[in-house]
Amino acid sequence: MPSLIRFLIVVAAVAAIVYGAMVALVTYVTPQPREMTYTIPAQRLNK
Repeated sequence: MPSLIRFLIVVAAVAAIVYGAMVALVTYVTPQPREMTYTIPAQRLNK
């Protein structure tokens, strides 16, 4: 039973670290808006 509890604690710690990293990314990283242009081949337009 102690090995199961130890396993669950390790899994919970890893999940908490991943969740904390996602929260940090959302909080501290702001995307830079920029204009995007795509070139479409003429064959795709003239079907």
